[in-house]
Amino acid sequence: MTDKTIIVPPAGPAEPRPGLAALWMIGAILSFSSMAIAGRAASLELDTFEMMTWRSAVGLVIVLTIGGLAGTLGQVTRRSLHLHFARNLAHFTGQNLWFFAITVSPLALVFALEFTSPLWTMALAAIFLGERLTRLKVLAGALGFAGVLLVVQPGAAPLSPGMVTAATAAILFATTAIFTKKLTETETITCILFHLTAMQLLMGLAASLYDGDMTLPSMATLPWVVLIGVAGLAAHFCLTTALSIAPASIVMPMDFARLPAIAVIGMLFYDEPLAWGVALGAVLIFAGNYINILGTRPPRRRSR
Repeated sequence: MTDKTIIVPPAGPAEPRPGLAALWMIGAILSFSSMAIAGRAASLELDTFEMMTWRSAVGLVIVLTIGGLAGTLGQVTRRSLHLHFARNLAHFTGQNLWFFAITVSPLALVFALEFTSPLWTMALAAIFLGERLTRLKVLAGALGFAGVLLVVQPGAAPLSPGMVTAATAAILFATTAIFTKKLTETETITCILFHLTAMQLLMGLAASLYDGDMTLPSMATLPWVVLIGVAGLAAHFCLTTALSIAPASIVMPMDFARLPAIAVIGMLFYDEPLAWGVALGAVLIFAGNYINILGTRPPRRRSR
């Protein structure tokens, strides 16, 4: 998730194109999965703060290059810096926890807990943005919570650091989404992504240099670091594009294909068994998210 920031796209066309949206979602799934694999590989040499530092550096170069070519760098403003800082602090912390979780826990478990982020966003939006909680949203939250219990299985299995950090990361990604939603009311995508990469680069440098020692990636690790930065931005570009050409009720269920995809990767490359609790819990979390999406769709007008 990974960076679970979803920039709200402009209103899509009158006629949705689910086939094209599915192609963009394949790109998003490949990008998110690539970032998880690259994060595991880079963790053999770099700690999470160092990974975030180099990830942000790569991302900043990409944003400046594309923004310069597209002529959108003039859209970067200094207004709402307090919101940018709060958003990026939450995301920086959550992303560090996510990188740690994927190194100590099965990938399928981390991704299953990450998918609770939209449900946490729903709850936080009700608290901080005044969005009304409907019966469908309460049902969605209950299903999602039940799914988390199945994934974590408190009492039946020891609570691992990976479970705690992955679940905490999902809450922080939801917090990031709340701030992002507020920022999209006044700021452009270029502005948000510039502050995302620039601020988190400074945060990463401060955290990495705190002990006076920072590891430079070796030539063997450098490609993984570049892949983390490129895949992170590519994933959200693909996801945002898919949301711009098809409704969320069509696009977001496709995102759950990441879970079986990463479970297969975990089994093939890391000998990770897929526990029944993770699989069944993921189904309940998916059901909760889908019900939440249906509950936010505007009612259809009756035709005469």
